[in-house]
Amino acid sequence: MQLLEAKLHKIDRHNYRSYSSMRGEYTFVDFDFFIDTVQADPYAPASRVRARRKWALTDLAWLKDQSQDYQRAARDFIARQFADLSQQENGIQIDRPGQVILDRTAVVFDEEGIELRFRINLPADDRKIIAKKAMNLMTFTMPKIIRRSTIARELPIEEMKRHCEAVEDQVALRKQLEENNLLAFVADGSVLPRLAGNVDLPMANAIPFECPAELAIELDAPHKGKIRGMGVPKGITMIVGGGFHGKSTLLNAIESSVYDHIPGDGREYIVTDESATKIRAEDGRCVHNVDLSPYISNLPMGKDTAAFSTQDASGSTSQASWLQESLEAGAKALLIDEDTSASNFMIRDERMQALISKKDEPITPLVDRIALLRDQLDISVLLVMGGSGDYLDVADTVIQMHNYQALDVTAKAKEVIATHPTRRTSEGSEILPLPRTRQLNRAALKTMLEDGKFRIQVKNKTTLRFGRELIDLQALEQIADSSQLYTVGWLWFQLAQGKGWEKQPSKAFENMLNDDWFRTMPHYGDLAKPRAIDVMAVLNRMRKADFK
Repeated sequence: MQLLEAKLHKIDRHNYRSYSSMRGEYTFVDFDFFIDTVQADPYAPASRVRARRKWALTDLAWLKDQSQDYQRAARDFIARQFADLSQQENGIQIDRPGQVILDRTAVVFDEEGIELRFRINLPADDRKIIAKKAMNLMTFTMPKIIRRSTIARELPIEEMKRHCEAVEDQVALRKQLEENNLLAFVADGSVLPRLAGNVDLPMANAIPFECPAELAIELDAPHKGKIRGMGVPKGITMIVGGGFHGKSTLLNAIESSVYDHIPGDGREYIVTDESATKIRAEDGRCVHNVDLSPYISNLPMGKDTAAFSTQDASGSTSQASWLQESLEAGAKALLIDEDTSASNFMIRDERMQALISKKDEPITPLVDRIALLRDQLDISVLLVMGGSGDYLDVADTVIQMHNYQALDVTAKAKEVIATHPTRRTSEGSEILPLPRTRQLNRAALKTMLEDGKFRIQVKNKTTLRFGRELIDLQALEQIADSSQLYTVGWLWFQLAQGKGWEKQPSKAFENMLNDDWFRTMPHYGDLAKPRAIDVMAVLNRMRKADFK
């Protein structure tokens, strides 16, 4: 600490860039402090720093003996404590977690101890260094926050244990989905609605979820014990009901539950197959050499759909592309809401078939392919549908949402099918192959980085800058945090170091995202683990990506 103080005294009132001389390692009484990067001016992104405390000084060494999931939750909890303690201090910031518990780098455990990774805004007065303020920040305020967030007697240990046990419970529930032939599980008492469209907190006084008896199942959680709830079976499940009764709300809760949620979120006992991917129409997006022929063929001007590319996809081609890309990346379940879908991709009714003959219609609608997805490719589909009953013919389960409560109306749906048979003609072939795996040009990624001065930047969870390209990701609703996008950029950076074409990019990213994924990353505290499926989804939206 004395060395840090001496350096600050030496550069007092110097030009702001003199702060760069402080990069390095410093020894405090009970932790080591590292200044890794120093901001170039007061308005640049804050400086990156780390603090490492030995286990013996924390009374938290027992965490090393816990499961990886318990440790992930404990690291998340410590990051939240640090964020709470530093919220009154604008000069210190850590990557603040939201409602989901991700594998983050803000707090890292190793054999030696606990490492905190955060940012410090170094103080200035009109681009002049204020040593006294900087010294107070780094030798008084910062050590106090570090100690209080990494020592057992200062932490609410029982609350931390509940936090960690909730994660272990969710992981255990998710592992039981496969053996019970389920796509998802929604526990009784769950709170599905959110406070607002842009706020992920639970809605106050919301009606708790209660499952219908026909779909009720009990799963075992190691800490909570037996939990009763609704099992959403594999296969084709429709969510129906009147407007404003909670159809999309149920789907949104299920789509977000590929991740674990914090206690009190209301969704902490909802779990979903972690490969489940929500797809939608996305006008104007790019598409790179995707085989759309099972859904779109015979385009005007003879345009090939077996290796379809465009920089301006329509609603139907974008949704068909997303479906094929998701299967290529390993998705075993698709989540679809008719409100955000292209109607001509979803359905062609009897009257439209009579008006426009099949030979003049390039699109084979999903209603004629969805059963093949289930029967030939073992892909489950959870579909919110309020406007077309033609999907009832292929649905295995039909759930009606009424006043935010679920009703099993599968039997009633079968009666409707018998009394109101469809008159539309099924279209499309009886064979549905898996989409082929495209190869990715590593050199193209490297060139983009070099041309853009190796910039990987994220401002929010809807935009990633890679080199010079800004990638629009507003449609990717399952990206939970901007820190995941930052990791996506660094994964691409790593892949770009190889040569030639990557033959199986999705598997390559899956291998990179192992338990030690962050050890190959920079020592940054604002990285969070994404799903490999989402890494590919972002890559598919990079306009200069090169696939073959």
